[in-house]
Amino acid sequence: MTLNPDVARSTNFTEDQIAGFVIDATREVFSTMVMMDVADDFPLKEPVSRFKCSITGMVGFAGTYSGVISIHCPVDLALKVTSNMLGIDCDEVNEDLNDAIGEIANMLGGSVKQVLSKGGLDVKLSIPTVISGEDYTVNSLSDNDCVVVPFTVEGHTLLVGLTLKEED
Repeated sequence: MTLNPDVARSTNFTEDQIAGFVIDATREVFSTMVMMDVADDFPLKEPVSRFKCSITGMVGFAGTYSGVISIHCPVDLALKVTSNMLGIDCDEVNEDLNDAIGEIANMLGGSVKQVLSKGGLDVKLSIPTVISGEDYTVNSLSDNDCVVVPFTVEGHTLLVGLTLKEED
């Protein structure tokens, strides 16, 4: 997936720079909060917008930059992530799972916000939104203004996407 040249110009960041922000933030959050190592496989080979048996956490940006950061995770991996993060056995989709994935999206958003803004003061984050299901579509990931980075974690693939534009 290639970043739209107009989006790259409007943000003053290249696709590789934006991917680097996503990769650094994801590695940091997973190593410190989830105690799991992630390996990136950037760039994404095929666009993905449809998810099966997955959970998605999203946080919006507003201010100097607007957009969304999202994490898309198979439920099996999300259960392990939640168990590690909360120090409990999580074996079903429940409020703990939603809270953990929402908080990871929030931490990813916070990390990227620090990079994008002057100390985080000119970009605001929304509260996390979490969706899950047997089969759903996230349309923003099919747009060419989104950088999506695939990661491998314990044999599973998760995606972290960042849609971004600079406001006038």
